[in-house]
Amino acid sequence: MTNTALTLAAAGLALVGVAHSVLGELLLFRSLRTQGHPTAGRVEPGTARQVLHTPHLRILWGTWHVASVLCWALSALLWRLGTAPWDAALGAWAADVVGIATLASGVLVFFATHGRHPAWCALLVIAALVWWR
Repeated sequence: MTNTALTLAAAGLALVGVAHSVLGELLLFRSLRTQGHPTAGRVEPGTARQVLHTPHLRILWGTWHVASVLCWALSALLWRLGTAPWDAALGAWAADVVGIATLASGVLVFFATHGRHPAWCALLVIAALVWWR
């Protein structure tokens, strides 16, 4: 038996994740990367406007897309809950979804910051703990 509310919520959450990433790239990050030139020091009056230092832009970009990854993971969980009977394997499946989401998020933050932001390490530890169960 299908739970229509859960499957609609899953589809909506998947779309939110897509819109979040696509619109973030088009409306936010495109302009952040092109307006002014990020510098290591202070911006002097009358020079190019500093938007963000490059490391800060990278973690903002990584964190932005982590939210989308989590939307898709939760969407998958809701889809499963809405379309399949609840069985003993459901908990294991749900844990695997969380593990995949945290693994992907950790890799994304690592890539975005070249390993300089500690969030990647925490996310990978969480993924390992989920799969160690």
